[in-house]
Amino acid sequence: QVQLVESGGGLVQPGGSLRLSCAASGFTASKFWMSWVRQAPGKGLEWVSERNRDGFRLYYAESVKGRFTISSDDAMNTLHMQLGSLISEDTAVYYCVVAAPDGIYWGQGTQVTVSS
Repeated sequence: QVQLVESGGGLVQPGGSLRLSCAASGFTASKFWMSWVRQAPGKGLEWVSERNRDGFRLYYAESVKGRFTISSDDAMNTLHMQLGSLISEDTAVYYCVVAAPDGIYWGQGTQVTVSS
């Protein structure tokens, strides 16, 4: 069955960096659109970034453009997102999401906290 497992979150100081990973199983990640979505404390879901099936088209929310980079490791069936120049507003739970033919699947999320 489809499974997404995020990792790489943690506590980081403002201006710091983190690399999030999303290990996919039960399907071939490179064949589907995949996204990162986040939810800050007390707020709704916010779409952050996504890549199309072949990975040649990448999209970013204006709030993270130029600071975050989405990428894939097809051999490892894993989606990554490099987070840079982090600010307190980036504090959130980050989810990996895939739109599969039989539905939309979410990982359990990984917490990113930006604080000094």
